[in-house]
Amino acid sequence: MMDHEQLMALGKQMLKPKRYEHTLRVADESARLAKLYGADSQLAKTAGYLHDIAKNLTDEKLAAMLRDGGEAGYLGYSPYVWHAPAGALFSKEHCQVHNKDILDAIKYHCTGRAEMGLLESIVFLADYIEPNRKQPGVEEIRKVAETSLEAAIAKTLANTVAYLKAKGEELHPDTLKAYAHYHHFLET
Repeated sequence: MMDHEQLMALGKQMLKPKRYEHTLRVADESARLAKLYGADSQLAKTAGYLHDIAKNLTDEKLAAMLRDGGEAGYLGYSPYVWHAPAGALFSKEHCQVHNKDILDAIKYHCTGRAEMGLLESIVFLADYIEPNRKQPGVEEIRKVAETSLEAAIAKTLANTVAYLKAKGEELHPDTLKAYAHYHHFLET
C-alpha cells in the first residue's frame, strides 16, 4: 500500500486544487475522529486521502470503471455517487489498498449504508463535517460528533435525505437503508 506522502502526491496529481485541499481536511478530520472513537488513525487518514480520488474523472471514465469492476448497479443512480465505488476500485488496483475497512470507507462515503463499520462511519462523517463545510446544520452535527458518532451520522443522513428530496433527486438505496438504520439515534 502507498504511504501517506505517495497518496498526497497522487491526490495532488489527480484532483483539482480545491478538491485536493478538501481531501487533506477530510484525512485530518478522519484521523481526529479515529482517535476520539478508538479507531486506527493511520487507516482513517489513508481512507480520507483516497475517499475522493476518482472525483475529477469524467462520467465516461467512471462508468467504464464501474462496469469493469462489477459495480454497474451504481450506473442507475446519480453520477454524483459514482466516484465513491470507482475510488475504491481505483485504490485497490492502483494504490495497492487491500484493507476491506479502507475500501468500504471509500466506497460508502457518499451514500452511507446500514450498519457501517467504525472506519466507514468516521470517513462518512468527516467528509460531511470537515472544517470548510458550510451547509445548514453542520455546526450542530460537529458538536454532536464529539459525543456520539451514531447520532452525528443520523443527523447527517437526515440532512442529506431532506436536501436530496427537496432537489427532487432519487435517493440511492444504501442511503435509504442507512437512514432507516440510524434514524433511531436522532433526538426527539
